[in-house]
Amino acid sequence: MATTSDKVKVEFELIPNWEQCPDGEEYQHRDIADVACDSQDRVYLHTRNGDRVMVYEEDGTFIKKWGDGVFGRAHGIAIHDDIVYCTDDRQSVVRVFDLDGNFQWMLGSPGQVSDTGYGFHRKPEIHHNEFVERAAGPFNTCCNVAIAANGDIFVADGYGNARIHHFDANGKLLNSWGDVGTGPGQFHLPHGIALDNDENVIVCDRENDRIQIFTRKGELLHIWTDIRRPTDVTVDKDGLIYVSELWRPLEPGQGSFVHGYADHDLPGRMTVFYPDGTIAARWGDSSENRAAPGNFIAPHGLAVDSKGNLYVAEVCCSFGGGFKRMPMEDTLDHQIQKFRRVR
Repeated sequence: MATTSDKVKVEFELIPNWEQCPDGEEYQHRDIADVACDSQDRVYLHTRNGDRVMVYEEDGTFIKKWGDGVFGRAHGIAIHDDIVYCTDDRQSVVRVFDLDGNFQWMLGSPGQVSDTGYGFHRKPEIHHNEFVERAAGPFNTCCNVAIAANGDIFVADGYGNARIHHFDANGKLLNSWGDVGTGPGQFHLPHGIALDNDENVIVCDRENDRIQIFTRKGELLHIWTDIRRPTDVTVDKDGLIYVSELWRPLEPGQGSFVHGYADHDLPGRMTVFYPDGTIAARWGDSSENRAAPGNFIAPHGLAVDSKGNLYVAEVCCSFGGGFKRMPMEDTLDHQIQKFRRVR
């Protein structure tokens, strides 16, 4: 694990085989879309195939599951004041639950999408997000959610849209910003979202290979470009900014709107930034040994607990094995990894 800054080193060590998933088909999953921690450092996995929430102790001991039959496709999960916000990209909604999985309320209406022109009309040249013709209101295949200290909700509306939506704690839409494109403040797949310790809004502009940082009103502050395909972002109590970066394989439909097609395989990785955008740590990007413990196939979701432990969720089965980019058997034990911060 390398550091590229002259600041104090940040280092992590892998805790192998963390998830102790029970036997039985009703517990099995292929892909973990996202991960979050509650106030007691219990860990909530938003799993796919099957789509549910699975809850674990911080040592990986299974506690319970909930949400079977609820989700169209699991995507994002965030926990604020022990309220759980789950994003369903297939149904274009954000559902809100208590810690036991009791439904509270919902943003959006299942299956009702805004008119952005998004659809699969042909094979994509760069990425299927190119089919978004215009930005629009909430939601079209929304991705992830972040919650402010006062309970305000920020939603990255990405796969089928190009906007960030800001709601108050009761679900009233206050503001939206963003448009389709590669210019400042524009997006090609706003995917991950978080608030930094000053409550600025950090957005993973995934298919533009960059991070954009805004005020809560949507005013652009910074653009970070030393990054590839950012999928999720989270911030710890010290202000460190953690970003997961998705593998960009060399094949049609997997290009960058900014950089075009790479001339070599770009594996997934993790990057930790200081608040000024310099790199505190970066690791896991091996093309030859991407399935080795501690490396990454398709990192997609992140959480940091109160002790500084990092959890990385991966959609490795679908993105790696499902598309025959690598053998499925190499992906099955790679869906969630826990790293202990050692410095």
